[in-house]
Amino acid sequence: MNAQVPKAPPVWRQSDGKPVSCLEKIKVLNQNIEEIEGLCADALEDGVLMGCDAQQIKAALHELIDALAVPHATEK
Repeated sequence: MNAQVPKAPPVWRQSDGKPVSCLEKIKVLNQNIEEIEGLCADALEDGVLMGCDAQQIKAALHELIDALAVPHATEK
């Protein structure tokens, strides 16, 4: 098992660049990131155990994130 140094959570920002100040929103965002990190780590481990290339799996995860549509986006 790899010991990982805990990462500092990001400063969550609104679309205008101002930091999100609501503690409950920050808590939810941080929990979401932790869950996504765990799922990604599990997917990477599964793939490597099945003989897949780790870099290809990471690239597929990046592509998945990059392809996400922004919900409720307003066109400018």
